[in-house]
Amino acid sequence: MKRFLLLFAAAALQAKIPVIDCTDLYHPHQDPGDNIDLIAAYGLPEVDLRAVILDCTEQYRREGTTLRDAGVIPVTQLNYIFGRNVPFGISPFRKLKTPDDTLADAPRFFDAVEVFLAALRASEEPVQVVSFGSCRVVAAAYNRDPELLRRKIGCLHISAGTTSGELFDVDWRASKRIPLKPGSRGYLEWNVELDAHAFVRLLRSDLPIALYPCATENGPFAMDSHNTFYETDTLDFIRRMNPRLQAYLHYALAKSARPDFLRATEEVPSAAQLDGICARRHRVWETAVWQCATGRELVQRPGTGYRLIPKSQVRPEDRRLVSGLVPCSWTVGDDGRFIFSRTEKDTGRRIYFRGDPEENRRAMAEALAALYDGFLK
Repeated sequence: MKRFLLLFAAAALQAKIPVIDCTDLYHPHQDPGDNIDLIAAYGLPEVDLRAVILDCTEQYRREGTTLRDAGVIPVTQLNYIFGRNVPFGISPFRKLKTPDDTLADAPRFFDAVEVFLAALRASEEPVQVVSFGSCRVVAAAYNRDPELLRRKIGCLHISAGTTSGELFDVDWRASKRIPLKPGSRGYLEWNVELDAHAFVRLLRSDLPIALYPCATENGPFAMDSHNTFYETDTLDFIRRMNPRLQAYLHYALAKSARPDFLRATEEVPSAAQLDGICARRHRVWETAVWQCATGRELVQRPGTGYRLIPKSQVRPEDRRLVSGLVPCSWTVGDDGRFIFSRTEKDTGRRIYFRGDPEENRRAMAEALAALYDGFLK
């Protein structure tokens, strides 16, 4: 029996998905969603987090009277809370000078590219790379060692871009393709703007890429069938989370300057402190990436509600919502704006699709709360 249990445990460990998380995470936060999202990288049971890449840009280290820097503190806090020692690296703060830039002239302190390459070299199986920022480190790593990235990246999941210029949409109820007029392609999405050369380098590369547009022609806070944005009415689900994760989120969302940032995660927030962070609305772009990178399904379960669950746990009575990756091709301009079209065959390029954006918004908000409620429990 003991031998069986050991073999079972080993098999379970092997089944985990190796992931490198690239995030434009700061402290104090610029976007509080980055601090919330990083919990998923640590908390999702199927994820084997191999490295965190802190992707920050010089111009955003100071905004008005706000001073901030790379999110070393939140990564260290989550390593402490989860009992992990996930390596992290800090990206050079400057943008790529050209799409072929390797960042070789950066001071040795900025070790993110080497941390990224080391994590790939150490993995015996393909790695899922998730990018919630500028793509700067991944692009520089590709420029240094393209063959390594071709062999070791199972899929590069890029959360960036605008859905402008789509050539076709699909009416899923009628099962037919509907031609659309190309958009104005005027809005340049935030993550692309952070480093357009990096985004262009990767979209023109031969890597397997899944693209999750963040914005529409109407801006970053609008929804369509291919972008990933949704919003929750409150962050009240934090009240049901593990107390140490509550403490981590209070520290982040309150923009705490306490120097004893590890001790701060050991102190359960008061009711008043939770009130101060739970009432705010929350804008989200990242959940679809985690859904697809881990192979989860978004379902509506009778008597339970909307949930993001592993495919192996889907029941016959569950209603699967149309959401996931579909094959496509794209053309990207030098400025990072792109046009894509759906294809019938696999091109090595995929783009996110959700069948009903409004139901997807409601479903994701409910599923996110349930998912985070289960971490460290």
